[in-house]
Amino acid sequence: MKKVLSVITILSITSFGFFKQVYSQEIQPIQRVISVDLSKEKGITSKMWRKCVGAGRANEGLRADWQEQLREVKKDCGFEYIRMHGLLHDDMGVYFEDEKGNPIYNWQYIDQLYDFLLSIDVKPFVELSFMPKALASGDKTCFWWQGNVTPPKSYDKWAGLITALTQHFTERYGKEEVKTWYFEVWNEPNLSHFYTSTMEEYFKLYDYTAKAVKRVSTDYRVGGPASAGSGWTKELIEYCYKNNSPIDFISAHSYGVKKGFIDINGKAGKILSSDLKAVTSDIISLRKKIDNSPLKNLELHFTEWSTSPSGVDNVHDSYQSAPFILDKIKGTEGFANSMSYWTFTDIFEEGGPRKTPFHGGFGLLNYQSIKKPSYYAFNFLNRLGETELINKDSASWVTVDNKGDIQVLFWNFTVLNKGDSVNNDVYYRRDLPSKDNGNVQLKLNNVPKGKYTMKVTKVGYKSNDAYATYLQLGSPNQLTRAQVKTINEANAGNPEIEKQVEIKGDKLFTYTLPMRENDVYLVELVKE
Repeated sequence: MKKVLSVITILSITSFGFFKQVYSQEIQPIQRVISVDLSKEKGITSKMWRKCVGAGRANEGLRADWQEQLREVKKDCGFEYIRMHGLLHDDMGVYFEDEKGNPIYNWQYIDQLYDFLLSIDVKPFVELSFMPKALASGDKTCFWWQGNVTPPKSYDKWAGLITALTQHFTERYGKEEVKTWYFEVWNEPNLSHFYTSTMEEYFKLYDYTAKAVKRVSTDYRVGGPASAGSGWTKELIEYCYKNNSPIDFISAHSYGVKKGFIDINGKAGKILSSDLKAVTSDIISLRKKIDNSPLKNLELHFTEWSTSPSGVDNVHDSYQSAPFILDKIKGTEGFANSMSYWTFTDIFEEGGPRKTPFHGGFGLLNYQSIKKPSYYAFNFLNRLGETELINKDSASWVTVDNKGDIQVLFWNFTVLNKGDSVNNDVYYRRDLPSKDNGNVQLKLNNVPKGKYTMKVTKVGYKSNDAYATYLQLGSPNQLTRAQVKTINEANAGNPEIEKQVEIKGDKLFTYTLPMRENDVYLVELVKE
């Protein structure tokens, strides 16, 4: 371990608008060096992480606050598609039958939702679920909003519904638009919680659905099985290959817990896995299965993933979620076509409306539109440049954008809750100070000469850590407007360091920053 003399000069703006100069000088150990030559490009920066993001159910997308949050997330994080449950659920008013059993279709709510999505340049990743009550073969439901999870009573009527809906999309939005969408058949049918029948029955449902979509246009993309833990994926590929059933992509789900997978109301005892390859290994393994199958050119979309599959798990509110997200995305580059984070918002009612502002919801934003650390993970990714540079450090990206600005995004990911003795619901609900993890030195070679503004923005314990601020306020069950303002102002994503630097003839930029467990840094050099 070598030691260096670290001298940091910081120019910051006080609340009165004046510049304040702060000096610190001390000898500190450097435990990690991110060394990159700006003349050595790796290629185009991967953006597969922003291809899609999740949301709870379609009807929630008709709410004004949901729509306003999605606008903000689109602006800051750049997500291109959105996937949600319940497009065909009764609260969307899609399917009825007259007294003779003839189908009656109604697209008004879907039109309202999809018109909004496209107006903000977000495309639908169309999950075809759940079963309309008038078409269902049984009465079993899931979630507080009672999505029917039984097969259709008539496959012909089901196929008729899917074809009519797809044709409606074509007429309303045009074939050229709709062929950029994805149609996914059902959600996690390999779990009885979400589908009451067998794998063979699901394959029948898939076949009827896929052919109904393709009946409108063979250019439209369809796939599945959207399974938990990659179940039924190999079997679906074999079924489609042997039966000439159309398929364009495989979809599956993965979460970072080692127990407590189905947990709507927070009673299953989730524990975050200490396996650093959690989620990552699932994606890589499934890609290899596809590559070794007779349909090796299929796209792979992980249409749900997160730290935990529970919408009441405080790990989602924790600062640890930010490096978890970055670690999994970095580890799966080149294996998945998309990773759809579940979800963008806490406006999510699988277990019914929640009672507190920070309840462990899936969202990047809570009910009051407060940005969690996970929000900044995606925002930082979205600020990376178009060109990635060759970089041996496995927990960082170094990029350059088309304006010549430089971005360095790096982090530490350490699983805090080790062992099986304490559930996430207990562990992540409390104050969790982070431990020092040494210093990180940035060493950038062949930086174009000139003056730059350096901005350093951080996420970590009490740094853009809204939950920590919430704890400091006493964890109120309801937030006043003043309290929301306090939390937002303390966690606004502003740079912690902003200063001018000049790159001279040696074309070398070095900078050292202290790292704690689960810290995330974005360093930006903006050319003047």
